[in-house]
Amino acid sequence: MTKAERITFVINTLKAHYPTIPIPLDHKDPYTLLIAVLLSAQCTDVRVNQITPLLFAKADNPYDMIKLSVEEIQNIIRPCGLSPMKSKGIYGLSHILIDKHDGKVPANFEDLEALPAVGHKTASVVMSQAFGVAAFPVDTHIHRLLYRWNFSNGSSVVRTEKDAKRLFPEALWNELHLQIIWYGREYCQARGWDLSKDLITQTIGRKSVLQAYHKKTSR
Repeated sequence: MTKAERITFVINTLKAHYPTIPIPLDHKDPYTLLIAVLLSAQCTDVRVNQITPLLFAKADNPYDMIKLSVEEIQNIIRPCGLSPMKSKGIYGLSHILIDKHDGKVPANFEDLEALPAVGHKTASVVMSQAFGVAAFPVDTHIHRLLYRWNFSNGSSVVRTEKDAKRLFPEALWNELHLQIIWYGREYCQARGWDLSKDLITQTIGRKSVLQAYHKKTSR
């Protein structure tokens, strides 16, 4: 296959697997999405979705959030890991949203990435899922799969994002990044990966990845 044919194959296969795409993190508006994405750093979406209802029952907007202390926030979100940093980030960004943005989540990368504990990936998720702006947030699944599919060299998530944006049509970025995440979780895992169930990597996978897989499984 040519690279263009491989791209088309991936798009069509993902569309067939995920004609409707579930949103991984439960939320009701840009603020609750921002908090959920912040909590998801080094934590599973399943765990985040268990914890956010407890937090949002007390504060689901910046005005209520700053009524809580950093310690109260930390105690609620502790199961998500990195709770000292995340609780300070949630409290601090809530203050900034009130002071600088009329209590609303800004719909641009510059202001989002200026918020405490908000990096480019978090901003990209919010821009994509809350505001419908074309973005390609790269998480561990996308980074792994684009390497296995020989679309990026795996040197960094920055490189992977650039390659994804260069290769895939911009109109598809917002749905594709979610489809790739779901596919990675279900068929192309980092551990316990069964290539026989992974149609995309079987078909277009990087030769060195396939060779390493077969060598490992033939022992």
